[in-house]
Amino acid sequence: MNYWNNKAYYTLNQYLKEKFGRKVIKLSLDGGFTCPNRDGTIGHRGCIFCGEEGAGEFTSEANGIRAQMEQQISLLSEKWKEASYIAYFQSFTNTYAPVSMLKALYDEALSFPGTMGLAIATRPDCLSDEVLELLSSYHRKTFLWIELGLQTIHEETAVFLRRGYSLPVFEEALGKLRALKIPTVAHIIVNLPSETRRDIIDTVTYLSDRGIWGLKIHILYISSDTDLYPYYLSHPFPLMERDEYIDTVADLLCHISPDIVIHRLTGDGDKRTLIAPNWIKDKRAVLNGIDRKMRMNDLYQGKYWKPKT
Repeated sequence: MNYWNNKAYYTLNQYLKEKFGRKVIKLSLDGGFTCPNRDGTIGHRGCIFCGEEGAGEFTSEANGIRAQMEQQISLLSEKWKEASYIAYFQSFTNTYAPVSMLKALYDEALSFPGTMGLAIATRPDCLSDEVLELLSSYHRKTFLWIELGLQTIHEETAVFLRRGYSLPVFEEALGKLRALKIPTVAHIIVNLPSETRRDIIDTVTYLSDRGIWGLKIHILYISSDTDLYPYYLSHPFPLMERDEYIDTVADLLCHISPDIVIHRLTGDGDKRTLIAPNWIKDKRAVLNGIDRKMRMNDLYQGKYWKPKT
């Protein structure tokens, strides 16, 4: 079996330790951005699963980037007394602003003591040539990765999700980022209505074949502050139980290139708004279940993956 520091998959924690030689933690930041899928450019309600905080449920409520970083460090200092930081711009679309504003926010984060680099979550249709030039300048002087919310390669599902862009848009953005050698992370969602496990495997195989640097895997969950909630009430669909999710993720990992860094295998969900499934609240049990499943069945990342020849 392949192991990465006793794990059957290549974790972000392992990658960062290899790169920096010490513990590096992400500090989730809210830069005050919006999204073209909310401001009327593409739509007004966002993706069907997106809540009012735009994936920023775990960012700090402090004003300003520096204050947010200080507050998060104070909360994490008991667990990690000595660590360096990645400034993670997480809420909404973090390249959707004038370049001068982006630069000011990114520079403020990088100036914070102990900050080793930037992680920027955005959309593939929000990477203009000017923005790419700015990102390239940061890539040349610091550690940087970009996150793109793909969710699925299947267009019918993407329309249901109200993603607001087609797969070729993602492919074009990924190609430009790869040409600049900027590491790119894709988000995918498991348990999307109408998608089979084969559909999900097709998505991770597609990403593996295109040399994505990192991957985040999330369970689809129902939150009361999303448009998915009233849809679920009027059109109920099956939600995976914990064991089924564990089996699915273990299988997916076997179809993913062993070179891809796994940033996440489950989503937490905001306990204030979470409707279902409730088992995701115990993140540790889910991760331990995945580890146990893979260890007991001689499974490991890349076991079934066949690179394109």
